Amino acid sequence: MNNLRKSPCFPFIPILSIMFALILLATHLNYFIEAPNFKSTTPQEGKKHLHFQNHIQLVAHSKCKGTLYPDLCVSTLSTFPNLETKTMPQIISKVVNHTVHEVKSSSNNCTTIIKNLQNTLNTIEKRALDDCLKLFDDTIVELNTTILDLSKNPSSSSSSSNQDLQTLLSGAMTNLYTCLDGFSQSNNGNAVRGLIEEKVIEISHHVSNSLAMLKKVKTSLKKEEVFAEYGTMKKGFPSWVSAKDRKLLEGGNVNETKIDVVVAKDGSGNFTTIGEAVVMAPNSSTTRFVIYIKSGAYFENVEVIRKKTNLVFIGDGIGRTIVKASRNVVDGWTTFQSATVAVVGEGFIAKGITFENSAGPDKHQAVALRSGADFSAFYKCSFVGYQDTLYVHSMRQFYRDCDIYGTVDFIFGNAAVLFQNCNLYARKPNENQKNLFTAQGREDPNQNTGISILNCKIAAASDLIPVKSSFRSYLGRPWKLYSRTVYLR
Repeated sequence: MNNLRKSPCFPFIPILSIMFALILLATHLNYFIEAPNFKSTTPQEGKKHLHFQNHIQLVAHSKCKGTLYPDLCVSTLSTFPNLETKTMPQIISKVVNHTVHEVKSSSNNCTTIIKNLQNTLNTIEKRALDDCLKLFDDTIVELNTTILDLSKNPSSSSSSSNQDLQTLLSGAMTNLYTCLDGFSQSNNGNAVRGLIEEKVIEISHHVSNSLAMLKKVKTSLKKEEVFAEYGTMKKGFPSWVSAKDRKLLEGGNVNETKIDVVVAKDGSGNFTTIGEAVVMAPNSSTTRFVIYIKSGAYFENVEVIRKKTNLVFIGDGIGRTIVKASRNVVDGWTTFQSATVAVVGEGFIAKGITFENSAGPDKHQAVALRSGADFSAFYKCSFVGYQDTLYVHSMRQFYRDCDIYGTVDFIFGNAAVLFQNCNLYARKPNENQKNLFTAQGREDPNQNTGISILNCKIAAASDLIPVKSSFRSYLGRPWKLYSRTVYLR
């Protein structure tokens, strides 16, 4: 019993030691925590800092005036050092550079989603994510080119360079919305889209703000530039179609043209498929590389990727040289990937070829040709399909003396595109459908995009003529918020 009463006394000294140690520790911690207060900001310094922050905010607000997303613009610009000393091109360059990093982050996110959800994604969702990866790559190239162009003249820009910048930024924004559009064709697409949508929309807002600020850059727009997006017109062609290229397009004899390789189904050329010829064409060519495609029906999907520049396809004429395939949305392809021929390489030219998607009206979206190639031109070609025949996706494009056949939205996209002396034919659609010649996809009021139809014939195709009173046909519809299509003469 006594031992039990005395037992609590044994730990008395250790407990006192521990308490003393804790007091010392607390004192030291308090010292370290309080120590910075010896250098704390004085009221005067605090006011200076607040004044500096307010000054940055005022400068940022001034620079962001006129943008559609001013809060995002101000928060972004406020992080840039020496903002008040920067010219507008320099500020835009910094915003675009920030945007590049955001696009790379979204690309990595898509890659992670594909890896983590590969066993649960359906075919069209996987293809939509693949589209996003490809479109993000294109966007990064366009944004980096924008930065390079801005660095050449940090205070102002010429009319042509300003249009180049507008085109690049407009194309970048179009890529972002195209990425998101791909998920709408899957039953479960909204769930997957939701994993990337918020960031992609934010990136598009950065691009929008850059476009708005670009309007503040001094430029010299020439009065004669009726179609500013294309430059002045020379002998019926945009100025970027050189005299040599005009001669190539208008020349009647293929034997007078310098041919680099020949594609022939019968084996009489260098290749039997168009795809093989495209693969062996030089990358990043600064001169024309001409592929002559002999008459015949070529059943293949062809892709002219970005690094295949200044490529020329010359065929034996409409209905004689035919490129045909049948990818479509019903069978699990995105609209973007359904194209029989897809072109992104800058400076692409085609002459005397029929591009066809033979999927038929029951397969819904089925593209014959998709072009996102800047400075692309098509002369005496035909485009045959039903819904979504010709996808004028982005950048600057020109079509002359061409025939386009389709039903629903059969000319659609968000390029700065001019159709001249072309024939637009509405075909017989499915029951309860109506014909829509155009669906223009301009997302932002500062994009330099739109469909211009000049001196073209609007008519019913042979299969629609007997029943045309049973179907309504319209010149176009506003696919996106700022759509614009112009018919002239």
